[in-house]
Amino acid sequence: MNVPAAEPQAPLERVVARLSALHQARIDLSLERMHRLLEKLNHPEQKLPPVIHVAGTNGKGSTVAYLRAILEAAGLKVHAFTSPYLVRPNESFRIGGVLVSDEELARTLEHCERVNAGAPLTLFEAKTAAAFCLFAQHPAEVVLLEVGLGGRLDSTNVIEAPLACVIAPISMDHTEYLGNTLTAIAGEKAAIIKRNVPVISAEQHPEAMVVIEHHARRQRAPLRAAGQHWHVGVERGRLVYQDERGLMDLAAPKLFGRHQFDNAGLAIATLRAIDQIKIGHAAFEAIVNAEWPARMQRLSSGRLMTWGPPTCEIWLDGGHNAEGGRVAAAALGDLEERVPRPLVVIAGMMASKDATTFLANFAGLTRHIIAVDIPGAVNAMPPDRLADAARALGMRAEIAGSLEAALRGLATLAYEVPPRILIAGSLYLAGHVLALNGTPPG
Repeated sequence: MNVPAAEPQAPLERVVARLSALHQARIDLSLERMHRLLEKLNHPEQKLPPVIHVAGTNGKGSTVAYLRAILEAAGLKVHAFTSPYLVRPNESFRIGGVLVSDEELARTLEHCERVNAGAPLTLFEAKTAAAFCLFAQHPAEVVLLEVGLGGRLDSTNVIEAPLACVIAPISMDHTEYLGNTLTAIAGEKAAIIKRNVPVISAEQHPEAMVVIEHHARRQRAPLRAAGQHWHVGVERGRLVYQDERGLMDLAAPKLFGRHQFDNAGLAIATLRAIDQIKIGHAAFEAIVNAEWPARMQRLSSGRLMTWGPPTCEIWLDGGHNAEGGRVAAAALGDLEERVPRPLVVIAGMMASKDATTFLANFAGLTRHIIAVDIPGAVNAMPPDRLADAARALGMRAEIAGSLEAALRGLATLAYEVPPRILIAGSLYLAGHVLALNGTPPG
């Protein structure tokens, strides 16, 4: 029997594979390895354009997207490092607003690999170091730096004097690394706060807010908190933002869901708190242009549309914890009020996540859950375990062998009104969906 030869890996894939093998644990929160590598690299983190550092549990990426849209509309050149990527590693690195090329990213990662000389290093640490090297080499006015996990020991937390420290909503997630109470998790995230640097916080649970206020006082960092120092709301479908400097009436964000008004407000409050950056009113209108894939993203074209029921709606969301489920369910509730359709949730999750608290958000919206595996994901939750969690909530649950099988199965059912389908539960699943659909982030 002739066995087809494996396709040769591209240079970027090869260096990512080598770096992935340098440390047994994919996640190992520490700054020691990062400081050692940055010293060998001659401290690129000290040669960056001014940095806005963003932490939190939910909404970090969307907040970065709004910040970038506003800053670029103001004519500023912006670099951005975000995580995780969905389809290609390049998505994590934007240089002057453009995704880094395969060649430049591979070359920069190989440079970090050579300098590291085989010492233990996580892949995220290598990527963070590569981002610093790339951003130090290309002039820009601002770097948007998103925390990967937590904050205190995250590899991005080596920037000593950012322009601002931003804290998006904090909720329970990654408890195996950050602690099993909201107070502990907030302490990890609030540890990005630096001395005398403005802190801008989204609206938080009172337990989390107490921790943020404590860290801000200890660092003598001026704090601007939602609901106290600035307010954002929805009036007649428009975003209304207000602080001590006045009121702004802006077009609604294109990103869907009430929570996106809050994320946009956090970005606006951040830029109004930074004295070094002057933004005119017109640039804030650019929130309408912000894009962030797999956050209540409607798939209106691509392969998946040919598999599902005719004229169905397909929505994709990478939410994977209780709060992520809550905001997705709230967005779907708004849709249901405007255009009623039967809802089906196709879910795939990682084994470390709490399926019950995630799925409970949808109990009042649908009784139909289809559990699927996440192809290629290490430690994905078995679909039967996910289905059991749905059944325990009183939902009708079934298992499909693949995403395609789930959609084609729905296409065989008789619907009076074409269904609304949400695919959710994991960013790994979202990445698989976008690749399968032929619509990767650009």
